Amino acid sequence: MADLIHHVNAFRAAFARRQAAETVELPGAVVVRDREYPFSEEHNCLIVDGPQADPAALPGLAARHLGERRRYAIATLDEEIGERATPALAAAGYQREDLVLMARDTAGCVRPEPAAAAAELAELRDALLRQNLVWFPDEDSARQLTDRRAVRLRGAEEVRFLAAREPDGRVAAWADLYLDRRAGLAQVEDLVTAEAHRGRGHGDTLLGTALALAAAAGIPRLFLIADAEDWPREWYARRGFTEIGRSHLFHGG
Repeated sequence: MADLIHHVNAFRAAFARRQAAETVELPGAVVVRDREYPFSEEHNCLIVDGPQADPAALPGLAARHLGERRRYAIATLDEEIGERATPALAAAGYQREDLVLMARDTAGCVRPEPAAAAAELAELRDALLRQNLVWFPDEDSARQLTDRRAVRLRGAEEVRFLAAREPDGRVAAWADLYLDRRAGLAQVEDLVTAEAHRGRGHGDTLLGTALALAAAAGIPRLFLIADAEDWPREWYARRGFTEIGRSHLFHGG
């Protein structure tokens, strides 16, 4: 299990570096920045991925390299490092979010019927923006959090955007699928069903398709990240995913 967690966290750190517009390498950590998407914590983040990082120094490093505006996050990929960093970050005004890493084998997974299909960002943008406007009423924030998806295309060996549709062709749900044959890993990220289309099985369609595509690519495991306190964690568990570890995300005030 420890070996799997190591590979998953290496995948996550590599993805963040590849998609970043700018990086600053630090002992045991990396700063990723993208001035085009200042509202996106994913693209403006201090990521701690090694034991060399000094937990007490993290607030100062984030302020120095990401600015005082606090529209960024600090991510600790290793659970133990996150626990050790919590007191210093709490004292600096950060709130901790606990994340669960979940994974399952892909062997034997076949495409559901109907299956989700690959989609271009242009096809998805209207549906993504409508949903983001529900979550983030500020139009500029919603636009950035929609359009940032484009830079994810450079994050992994292969990136696919999947869409599940209603019979009339409307996009009802979507997800990212990241495939890395060399690492033997795939990841599902941002699996969302639009509010008007929930309760119709679109999430299962997306997840089943992602598992089948990973299996077809010869990738033995698919992982995902879930909020430790939110209901999707249990939804994924009922579909064969098990917890393999935890990490932490710290949000500034």
